[in-house]
Parts: sequence; structure tokens; C-alpha cells
Amino acid sequence: MPQYLLLDPRRVPVYIGLALGACRPMPVSLIPEPATPLPAEQVTAWADATVPQGHRLHRFKWLFQDDRASTGGQGSARIAPPDSLRFDVMGPFGSNPTAAVVVGDSARWVSPADAVEKMIPNYPLMWAMFGVAQHPERGAVVRGFRGQRATVWQYASGVDTVEYARLDRGDPTLVAIVRRAGEVIGRVETRLAPDGTPLKARLIVPSIPARLDITFLSTELSVGYPPDTWYPDDR
Repeated sequence: MPQYLLLDPRRVPVYIGLALGACRPMPVSLIPEPATPLPAEQVTAWADATVPQGHRLHRFKWLFQDDRASTGGQGSARIAPPDSLRFDVMGPFGSNPTAAVVVGDSARWVSPADAVEKMIPNYPLMWAMFGVAQHPERGAVVRGFRGQRATVWQYASGVDTVEYARLDRGDPTLVAIVRRAGEVIGRVETRLAPDGTPLKARLIVPSIPARLDITFLSTELSVGYPPDTWYPDDR
């Protein structure tokens, strides 16, 4: 039988709101202590529920701000479930084009090579900006619970911790927090349509500090993509 941490479901969204509003740079957690460990396959189903059905093409505008400057532009992301993504972004008037293909939690290629890490600290945070949660790594310690209006789960592997919350009051929202050795390296909040299509996403990187905002302009369903979609344009 499934085992969940038994909390008052009316207070789950309140608890999460307090965690997200905690003072920076203090580490925050979506998981209260102590929480019940769970088999990995239990939360795999929760993560699978965030994966889009069928191929999708997202078009969006983006704005990146840090303590020195801000820049923005347009972009697109092609997602082939369950775990493949190609994104292309550019700045004003087509400047500084960037492209990458990501499979799961690793990049197959990025052009220019350091472009992604300048804006997004790791790939679970990138996927969360498109409304998708990843599976736990093999051997990770998994905890979580499900309430009436929220599902919250955590993966701990070595010094890395990834936490997700799916909130179902008002506009559905996916929240992700990634910590390394107790320090928050990034936090994502993505507002979703009822069918899980991302509408707006925000990434906060407390250490810089920096913020990346994505506003989705359209989402198109596709039967698939040609094979050369997954290769660099200059190969």
C-alpha cells in the first residue's frame, strides 16, 4: 500500500508558500522534517504526470537579469517525450544565437559551449521551466507526500537535493528547488494551464543573484521532428 506523510491537506499550500517566501539566502525546503521515505517508483508516477503527451513546440520570450545588466529575446523549445528537448534562443535582432539538445539530465551538445550554464545552473531546473519534473537518480533517497491540493516530493543523492511541488489551487503550478550541500542553487516556479502547458516560468539563482523569466507565447502539437532537429546546425 502507498505510504504518504500525513499532513492536514488544507495546510500543505500554506506550508509551501511559507517555504518559498523564506528569507534569502537561507536554504528552504518544501519537505517538512521528518518526512516518510518512499519507494522511487511511487514518485516516478508523479513525475510522469508532468511529461507532455506527444511532441510539443513552445515559442516564448525571455528576460535574464543579474546584478550587472539585463537582456532578453525570443526562443523556442521542441520537446519529444519522455526526455528529449531542443531549444533555440536569441537576443534582440537575432543577436547571440544559442542552441542545445538535452536528453534527461545531460546535454548532448550546446552552442556556444558555455551558453546554458551562464543562465541555468542545472538541467532539472531547465526542465522545470517547461513544466516537467525528472525521475530520481538510481540510489537516491526519496521522500514525499500527497494532499488534496498539492503533491510534494524530494530526491536526495550525495550532496544534491531536488525537490518538487505540484500545486493545484488556482492556476496549477510546478515548483522546483535544487540544493547542493545545503545551499540553494536555483528555484523555479512555473505556472501551467489545466492541461499542463507552461504559461510563465521564473528561475531565481540566489548566489549571483539572477533571475530568468520565460513567457510562453504559443504551444503547438506535432507528430514528430525530422532527425536533423537533434544535430547542431553547423555539423
